Amino acid sequence: MTQRRGRLTTIAALGIAAALALSACSGTPSTEDDGDELTSVKLQLQWLPQAQFAGYFAAQDQGFFEEEGLTVEIIPSGGDIVPQDALSNGDVDYAIAWVPKVLGSIEAGANVTDIAQIFQRSGTLQVSWADSGIDSVADFEGRKIGSWGFGNEWEIFAAMAAEGLDSSTVEIITQDFNMNAFLQGDIDAAQAMTYNEYAQLLEAINPDTGELYTAADFNVISYEDTVGAMLQDAIWADTERLNSDAAYQETTVKFLKAVIKGWIFAAENPQAAADITVAAGSGWGPSHELWMTNETNKLIWPAPQGIGFIDKAAWDKTVAGALSAVNESGARLITTQPPASAYTNDYIQKALDELGAEGVDVTGANFRPISVTLLEGGN
Repeated sequence: MTQRRGRLTTIAALGIAAALALSACSGTPSTEDDGDELTSVKLQLQWLPQAQFAGYFAAQDQGFFEEEGLTVEIIPSGGDIVPQDALSNGDVDYAIAWVPKVLGSIEAGANVTDIAQIFQRSGTLQVSWADSGIDSVADFEGRKIGSWGFGNEWEIFAAMAAEGLDSSTVEIITQDFNMNAFLQGDIDAAQAMTYNEYAQLLEAINPDTGELYTAADFNVISYEDTVGAMLQDAIWADTERLNSDAAYQETTVKFLKAVIKGWIFAAENPQAAADITVAAGSGWGPSHELWMTNETNKLIWPAPQGIGFIDKAAWDKTVAGALSAVNESGARLITTQPPASAYTNDYIQKALDELGAEGVDVTGANFRPISVTLLEGGN
């Protein structure tokens, strides 16, 4: 991929950018008469600042939003804000959320559209001890299976349904967003993301050896390798505004162009991208943050159809999994096919075409992940 920019701002500059972001207006993007006539936009994340969102913070830090005439406020959530709800309520202009979670919201009445599928692959794992006998989803029956809930559990149930397993045959243990319960033996197989909780295991000390745990200590089931794999981080927009607001349509393409450039920067400069997310407020240590940047990049690149393009086969697989999934209480995520308005490639394709015409490599065909050494506690 062709590197666009390679600078890092100072902490002071980051503070200025943050101050500008906090002055952004809510609701409809507005043009500020500040000499530069930047359009103010609010982006709702689905979690706290971390390298899972490195491309958005890089786009802000590297000035890519400004290049497109935008000033963007990036709003974190610690679980207190449901991104698609904030979008539906008009509190923000765009939101980052997993596809299955939003499919449930759409069936409940949310009028939102997936305009860019940033993560092309599932990053969810189920991790057990190497001697547990849990080598596949088929081995879940009768076991204590960890999940965070909050809509993160549906890949588990979709994968179980594909194996013909009744979800009531497992004991679902609600785990915190860490691996403590698993390490203490309270969970047989814990939910983990490739870019976060799995790293927490590898940066923890094995009390039997006094050294860090290694991959050989665990069995890892990747949902990407199962029928239950579902699309995750996507950018969502307000459907009605896409249909009726020309200014919003134009802003959407500009926003996506800047985001694409941000993720290209993160792919080409993982250490710099990790540093940017730390400066943006991430609480993770430097080796953990670099690991997260690298693993997140793997979920995005390469992108043969262009970063953010929504592959129909992957979308249909996600919908099929969502329709088949039944939780331990017998509840379903969705019961009918989502409307055609649930996703569109119109805006991401326009952004990809415009950047391609500028000579930007939007597929990352030459992307190669780096090697990251985790240190104790992610430091």
